[in-house]
Amino acid sequence: MLDDQALFRYSRQILLSEVDVEGQDKLKNSRVVIIGMGGLGSPASLYLAAAGIGTLCLADFDTIDLSNLQRQIMYGADQIKQQKAQAAKQRLSNLNPDITIHPFTEVISEENIYSLIDNADVVLDCTDNFLTRDLINQTCFHHKKRLVSGAAIRLQGQITTFDFTKKQSPCYHCLYGDGNEQELTCSEAGVLGPVVGVVGTLQALEAIKLLVGFGEPLVGRLLAFNAINSQFRELKITKDPACTVCGGSYE
Repeated sequence: MLDDQALFRYSRQILLSEVDVEGQDKLKNSRVVIIGMGGLGSPASLYLAAAGIGTLCLADFDTIDLSNLQRQIMYGADQIKQQKAQAAKQRLSNLNPDITIHPFTEVISEENIYSLIDNADVVLDCTDNFLTRDLINQTCFHHKKRLVSGAAIRLQGQITTFDFTKKQSPCYHCLYGDGNEQELTCSEAGVLGPVVGVVGTLQALEAIKLLVGFGEPLVGRLLAFNAINSQFRELKITKDPACTVCGGSYE
């Protein structure tokens, strides 16, 4: 039940028929896990905290350095060398002291990822390497979690949603197969800050839609953004029957 202060704080989104008081109450009782608190995780977590997500779990083992500040808008120069997850908790708690925030500072591995996402309603993949993305995808599929995956590099970004509560949903492995362990990262290829901002913001929007239950999420669709011409392009993603992660029987 929302108190008067909450009704006033979230009044602008409660006014939306798609959200209303019932939807706001769903957000309050939701748990979202964000894996990667860099350029994507920064705007995603800021908007989710502001929207009133009841519990946010922020996972990142890295510390802040000067080169992060060009795009990771969560942090300031006075936080260099601090743990990202801990620094983000401080910022988000100041933005919205009524929510619960759990920092997770271990490296994501097969041994700890299930305990991280176990109680999540939605997981956001805001990481920047294939092996971690593949592990997140496999774990979310096997435990039927909804996963919002974003990526950005250079002047391009993309986002899609995998809803593993639904049999027809494709997965990350359907899209990229075995991937490329040698793929470039932003530290090698570069990226413009607003590009990751666009994608991270869209990830927050997808999460809110899934949690409240309105609109059409990006399940089976990849939304690609090209900053050079400021155009979005939508691509269809189909479930691969031969996928080694989600293909075959659905148990």
